[in-house]
Amino acid sequence: TAPPPASRGFGTIALIALLSAFIPLSTDLYLPALPTMAATLRTTPALVNLTLVAFFVCYSLGTLFWGPMSDRYGRRPIMHIGLVMYVLASVGCAVSEHVDHLIAFRALQALGGGAATATATAIVKDLYAGRRRESVLALVQTIAMLAPIVAPVPGALLLQFTSWRGVFVVLAAVGAGALLLSLPLRETLPARFDGTVLQTLGRLGVVLRNPGFASLLVIFSLVSLPFLAYISSSSYIYQDEFGVSKLQFGLFFMGNALSALASPMLYLLLSRRVSRQSIITGCFAIMAASGVLIITVGHLHPWAFMLVLIPATMAVGVMRPPGANLMLEQQDTDTGSAVSLIGCFGLLFGCLGMLLISLFPGHYLTALGLFYIAGGLLCGLGWLAVKDRPFIRHLPDVHPDDVRAAELSATAAE
Repeated sequence: TAPPPASRGFGTIALIALLSAFIPLSTDLYLPALPTMAATLRTTPALVNLTLVAFFVCYSLGTLFWGPMSDRYGRRPIMHIGLVMYVLASVGCAVSEHVDHLIAFRALQALGGGAATATATAIVKDLYAGRRRESVLALVQTIAMLAPIVAPVPGALLLQFTSWRGVFVVLAAVGAGALLLSLPLRETLPARFDGTVLQTLGRLGVVLRNPGFASLLVIFSLVSLPFLAYISSSSYIYQDEFGVSKLQFGLFFMGNALSALASPMLYLLLSRRVSRQSIITGCFAIMAASGVLIITVGHLHPWAFMLVLIPATMAVGVMRPPGANLMLEQQDTDTGSAVSLIGCFGLLFGCLGMLLISLFPGHYLTALGLFYIAGGLLCGLGWLAVKDRPFIRHLPDVHPDDVRAAELSATAAE
């Protein structure tokens, strides 16, 4: 049975947005405390950094497990299990007296967070369609991008009043708040998969055998490679290659991050006048062109680097809502499995980008430009090769004159 209209209201969107911000909050909120944690736990910074590595590894594995499980048991129970696990693990982190315990609890925290975010995106597919789904995805992705920009600031402020343990208490409180907000949510899964746990996990392979989903998954996941390569190398580029201070680096980084923040909403504006396919094609071209500019003029000045990088950053952000929407559109069922694969592949390609950029010490800027050129060209050519193939299911573009009417109709239905 279809979920009642009330489940599509503002409260549900707010919950989805909060759950989507869990991962950046769980990593960036405690970043300012890392040096203090090493001293308190009487260990090395390298071992403390393993709390980040363990988190990302277990998060990616967790999404692969929880997404299919939500197709089998429903979104609500999996979400609640994940949130309870997240809260308990956060408390465990706060009371850890040894770095090994902290790493273990961070792994459990990641597993719980993976369940929360996987079900949140699946709920978007369950409840919304077409233009409305893209609007919700754009809003959710905007908040998810805002979290890593904002999180280090309150994290640093918290450390003025409490220790790093207090930061994890705050994360436990955020998880508990999300759990309370999720209690009124009705089940959104229209039909559950009837099979064993192993058969449920096997649906990941079934989804990957869908040529429409698999081809789009590779194309849009590859975009994460140069993007996360920049995130991991940005401090070295600005501070070592340009010689700016830590404060100046923070300002340059924030300038680029703000452009990413505006990108999903920019897509909604562009899509009123330009077709979805044209926007995606244009974004890949901008990525490649921006890579050329990074190599040719980006080395001249930190301002020049930031300005030529912004188009590439915005191109990645602009194509995220339509890319995610198209991938979800390829699947009528197994939404949880599809969401898991989208999250996992994006993270894996991003981690590959961080690994590859580390192979070019002293030449990060040039390598980053090459990554954007290669990414834009490869993804663009792949997109042009498959976008008109019969196995790709496209969504109809909305005529500009119908946009407002469609939005009013959706609002009235809720």
